Amino acid sequence: MRQPWRVAVVGGGIAGLAAAVRLRDRAPAGTEITVYEQSGSLGGKLRTGELAGQPVEFGAESFLMRDPTGAESAAVALARRLGLAEKIVHPTVGQAALVIDGGLRPIPGGTLVGVPGDLDRVTTVARPAADADTDGGRPLVGPDADVSVGALVRSRFGDEVVERLVDPMLGGVYAGRADDLSLVTTMPALARAARVEHTLVGAVRAAQAAAPRAPGAQVFGTLAGGLSTLVEAAVTASGATVRRDAAVRELTATGTGWRLTVGPTREPQLIDVDAVVLAVPARPAARLLAGPAPAVAAGVGALDYASVALVTMVLPQPRLPELSGFLVPSTEGLLIKAATFFTTKWGHLRRPDGLVLVRASVGRYGEEAHLQRPDADLAATVHRELSAVLGTPLPAPVDGHVQRWGGALPQYAPGHADRLAAARTALRATHPTLVLAGAGYDGVGIPVCVRSGETAAEEIITALGGSAR
Repeated sequence: MRQPWRVAVVGGGIAGLAAAVRLRDRAPAGTEITVYEQSGSLGGKLRTGELAGQPVEFGAESFLMRDPTGAESAAVALARRLGLAEKIVHPTVGQAALVIDGGLRPIPGGTLVGVPGDLDRVTTVARPAADADTDGGRPLVGPDADVSVGALVRSRFGDEVVERLVDPMLGGVYAGRADDLSLVTTMPALARAARVEHTLVGAVRAAQAAAPRAPGAQVFGTLAGGLSTLVEAAVTASGATVRRDAAVRELTATGTGWRLTVGPTREPQLIDVDAVVLAVPARPAARLLAGPAPAVAAGVGALDYASVALVTMVLPQPRLPELSGFLVPSTEGLLIKAATFFTTKWGHLRRPDGLVLVRASVGRYGEEAHLQRPDADLAATVHRELSAVLGTPLPAPVDGHVQRWGGALPQYAPGHADRLAAARTALRATHPTLVLAGAGYDGVGIPVCVRSGETAAEEIITALGGSAR
């Protein structure tokens, strides 16, 4: 009689937890699922804390409501599966600004992550190059090519569009620079269009037309009560055994599956399982892959990461503009790269006592030295820079928090998608019951991570040869 499957999920972030839920839903009854998380907290970059008696996100703030095809995003589908759909709330203020020459200017509409589809609409913040985006009689990008976003946009629209629009938009998501980030991985819809269209304006418009948004449709959502409720509900629904403070230090292939070495060197536990979902960032994944799949480990481990700090302050009734927040081009010379006016953006966070929540993101790739400052120094610098941008001295905060995320945001260099596909193909051919999942591979954002974890779970089910429910 066949024993129940034993599946280890290494990594308790949202990708790993989404994999665990999908395994519970689709794997044969009785499947034993264990989640190993080396820290004491589940959820990865989803972490809801509390300031001045109110829930506050110390990590990811929101999720996209739709996927690139226009269908419901994987994050929304998971929330629905977990009985949380009625807790989804949306921004009440959507307009954001850019810091240009020390002041705030509204972000122009009609762009695709800052890349304009109408050059006349962006002249309030940047001067596009004149007559550079000409039809050369061939597609912008070859059928199998990848380029950096910055290189493509500079060649067509000039430096100011990159530095004042595209770079801060991508920086807000990846804490990276447009000149270093892959077009295919960070802007896949534009990459697909660029393989057909002969001008960048045409490619932006084609990408936008391919994923139309209904008038008034919400772009972003979050959960009333905080995104940690998604984490808690996923743990419950998965029925998994959760082991916190449990570092998986080694993976060894056995004749029937995998042996995990868990815990401290002096007192390790050896645990045998049938399959493993490896839902950890690229570098720890590469260390675990080094034994069973060294060539795959080398490819996976090449991915670099940026570190960031999130500085949140509770302020007593400052006069804030009616904006969701602002983005800062690196040319402005500020430590802040983005700021969110939480209690302006999210109506459910507004307080009867008038206190407001403001969060600033600090840290760009290659500038990690700035993050070595003490918490108090970072908070004081953020407070001073916010006052300068808003043109008025802000009152002293009544509460605050500095959350540091070391190695948090992957830096997808051109060619990442091909390298990842090759690594996964090689791993599937030799070790089909060992699957990668998470933001280090497929992109950033909660929907991407959820979909990555669910896809990994489906691959495990297929590899084990069982009949999914």
